[in-house]
Amino acid sequence: MIKILKKFFLFCGKENKKKYNKAIILGVFIAIFEALRLPAAAIMIYALISNYVKTDGNMDRFLFQGIKTDNMGTVCFICFVIMLIGVIGKFILQTKCTMLQTEASFNTVAEKRMNIAEHMRYIPMGFFNNNSLGGIASVTTNTMDELSDIALSVVMFTINGLLATAVLAVLLPFFDLKIGIVSWIGIVLYLTVNSRLQKTAEVMAKQKTAEDSVLVDKVLEYVQGITEVKNYHLAGKESRALNEAIESNKKTNIKIEGTYIPYIMLQNIISKLTGVVMSGLSIYRYLSGEMGLANCILMIVCAFMIYDTLEKTGQSTGRLRQMDACIDKAMEILDLQSMDIDGEDIETENHDIEMKNVWFSYGNKSVVNGISAIIPENKTTAIVGPSGSGKTTVCHLIARFWDVNEGEITLGGRNVKDYSMDSLMKNFSFVFQDVYLFHDTVANNIRFGRPEASMDEVIEAAKKAKCHDFIMKLPEGYDTVIGEGGGSLSGGEQQRLSIARAIMKDSPVIVLDEATANIDPENEKDLMDAIEELTKEKTIIMIAHKLKTVRNADQILVIEGGRIAQKGTHDELMKQEGIYRRFIESRKLAASWKI
Repeated sequence: MIKILKKFFLFCGKENKKKYNKAIILGVFIAIFEALRLPAAAIMIYALISNYVKTDGNMDRFLFQGIKTDNMGTVCFICFVIMLIGVIGKFILQTKCTMLQTEASFNTVAEKRMNIAEHMRYIPMGFFNNNSLGGIASVTTNTMDELSDIALSVVMFTINGLLATAVLAVLLPFFDLKIGIVSWIGIVLYLTVNSRLQKTAEVMAKQKTAEDSVLVDKVLEYVQGITEVKNYHLAGKESRALNEAIESNKKTNIKIEGTYIPYIMLQNIISKLTGVVMSGLSIYRYLSGEMGLANCILMIVCAFMIYDTLEKTGQSTGRLRQMDACIDKAMEILDLQSMDIDGEDIETENHDIEMKNVWFSYGNKSVVNGISAIIPENKTTAIVGPSGSGKTTVCHLIARFWDVNEGEITLGGRNVKDYSMDSLMKNFSFVFQDVYLFHDTVANNIRFGRPEASMDEVIEAAKKAKCHDFIMKLPEGYDTVIGEGGGSLSGGEQQRLSIARAIMKDSPVIVLDEATANIDPENEKDLMDAIEELTKEKTIIMIAHKLKTVRNADQILVIEGGRIAQKGTHDELMKQEGIYRRFIESRKLAASWKI
């Protein structure tokens, strides 16, 4: 338990840990104020007995024997004041303690979500190819929500409950040592069972987080593929897979609760039996003359008072293991090896790009095999080749989405690894075949490359990208909120918005990855005009298959099997026997087909 709490406080970060430490200190005083019930009850019991019951000679052993009890009004007033101090003190400190823990809890979760998002910026792109989107989404949503809930309630109940129990356990021996020892034995047995509960919860917590990840993954898969599900009449099959994930998650939650219940029942039995033993021993010692009546009654009251807070603590500590599992899931992402991003903020004087004997592989699969090439500043370089030849990988290596295994890539004469990630990315804008637009206004989607841009600048970029006219036809114009992924727009409109975004960023190097591959003829002219506006006086790297897209390039790199098979202009390559000429001729043949 203590180990998990220490791990949690370390996870929270310095500032939030300070808040929890303050809350713990306040918790000590809260426990003391709550324990004032014991002396108040003791005074009242002693006063009542000394006034209405003939003493038996053992009253002089009572801790409060010096208090005069002949005036019950005074005694009641003293008890009232003690209780009032306890209630008010606890209320004030509990309010402050709760606020500290609430702030620390929500701040921790918010910060970790941002830390995960920031950390993922610098993780090699291969991670996202090899890992389930559902797993990442589950950590940032379900796992963090669960951690917030546990941190807010369980940590507070655990710490405050343990402190309140500890204070009462320390006070009891001052009234009667033997009863105090019995209470300690009961607490030790209780915590022993609780320790077994936590060990069981550790296994179950890992199973629960795994089930949650699978469920989120299945939900995302079903929603994202709903078009294909309907198109191929897979609704029953896909629904069955989703329903199985939901059913499995339900069974896991039921199993967790079923596993916890026996331990919680045993804990409660131990606490209740210990109370019975304390009460029985108190009565026996009174009857045998070893204890005064006042102490006997007081110990019976304490027998059940001391376990009240401990039982609440014990019922919630099982969830500490879930908190532990949540922290582990978050740390799995935060501990992922990121690329070295501690470079310099470099302002390069030119934007020549050079690849020097570059090798790269995905795991054991070699993709780029010793490529060397120069991409001159303010020139257009087209990269062509068969599917899977490594074209997109080369572009990603240039922008350092991955680090090369061997060789080096330079920008402006400096190795891209010398740049800080942010200063490197300022030099690149990408227009991909598959555009992603955010669930936000049109204006904010264009501003994504430069959030501080004014509305006039947004409109200017939109006009250059040939999308101002269709934006103005939208219900709210530039303030229209478009669906996540841009689903409410056509493919051509999405593509032009992505170009407007790139124009807004105004980077010196533009990478076009099959940007015109799936555009219909109606949108193609506007799109080509938008690309022309984007690429003025820029260094252009384009991946394309269409002849009219690549024929005017200053140089063409033909990649096959991860190597540069040919290099030159369109006219030069057409004079050579090789893959480029065969590629162009097959394209021409396909274009000449008539239906």
